[in-house]
Amino acid sequence: MKIVYMGTQDFAVPALKKIVEAGHEVVGVYTKEPKPAGQGLRISYSPVYRTAEQLGIRIFTPKTFKNPDAIEEFKNLNADLGVVCAYGLILPQAVLDAPKKGCWNIHASLLPRWRGAAPIQRAIQAGDKETGVTIMQMDAGVDTGDILSQEKVMITPTMTGGELHDILSEKGSDLLLKTIKNPPTPQKQPSEATYANKLIADDLYLDWKMKADLVDASIRAFCPYPGKRVYIGSTDSKNQIKIYRTDVVNINHTAEPGTVLDDKLLIACSQGAVRIRELQRAGKDKQLAEDFLNGTKIPVGTQLIGANNLSFFLGLDNSTSVDWWRDLKTKPENKTQPMYKECATKLR
Repeated sequence: MKIVYMGTQDFAVPALKKIVEAGHEVVGVYTKEPKPAGQGLRISYSPVYRTAEQLGIRIFTPKTFKNPDAIEEFKNLNADLGVVCAYGLILPQAVLDAPKKGCWNIHASLLPRWRGAAPIQRAIQAGDKETGVTIMQMDAGVDTGDILSQEKVMITPTMTGGELHDILSEKGSDLLLKTIKNPPTPQKQPSEATYANKLIADDLYLDWKMKADLVDASIRAFCPYPGKRVYIGSTDSKNQIKIYRTDVVNINHTAEPGTVLDDKLLIACSQGAVRIRELQRAGKDKQLAEDFLNGTKIPVGTQLIGANNLSFFLGLDNSTSVDWWRDLKTKPENKTQPMYKECATKLR
């Protein structure tokens, strides 16, 4: 079968390799264009670009498909099937209709649950017990096309976003090949859907004002990337840490969420607590909590400042929450307030 493949991120690499290994002809690979990155501004190529180059496949990197020439170039490949996986560009109907069998998408959830850009992180963060992969016939909507096939994956109590990413990437590529070999009758998606909003800056900070199991889930969801951040005692940049692993501890307490409860990094949540097991200080390597504590003492009662208590270090009264800052950011007229500049500096 003649296939045109469209992908960019690491998640999309196994499927491209397995399509080639299965003997299909990949007539072209579409991926995001290379861009300067890093301090030296060297040209950075996507994982899919590098893989396609190694495989000797023709590569296309259009900035957009709004250009009629880009659409015509795609049509001229005369593909039987388009496969889209973690690509990053919006595809117009003319592109979706160009291959004889249309375009299929490998999506990292059991649609219609977790449509959108960050299904892996949102599934773990929400405490889901299972997720999976879906092969979908693409339409003009966002992950709304007919379902061709699905495979479930259990989310274990210790699974991280990175681990689930790798599992679903392999499962998705295997399921794609099975679906190509024996195409099923497409099924309409159920009407009730949930949405996996893309990751934004607010997701960087840990919110302690949740039950301990959801705090742990939130940390695992963003491990290893981008990592949940808190500040130890104050917002000096040297006091920022990323938390990668915790254990849930079911205890009763009356402490403010984010408070250090003992000398082994047991941290209060709204209900219960979590014990930090792995972390990373700014500019340092990851380390186990016990190694961190060998060189750094964190007194009982110290606040680990997260999204729930940003007012603590902004010098606002206790009734003010992070919602105040979010509201301030979205209303340009508020930028004249004296507090805005201070908040903007501290929350960069």
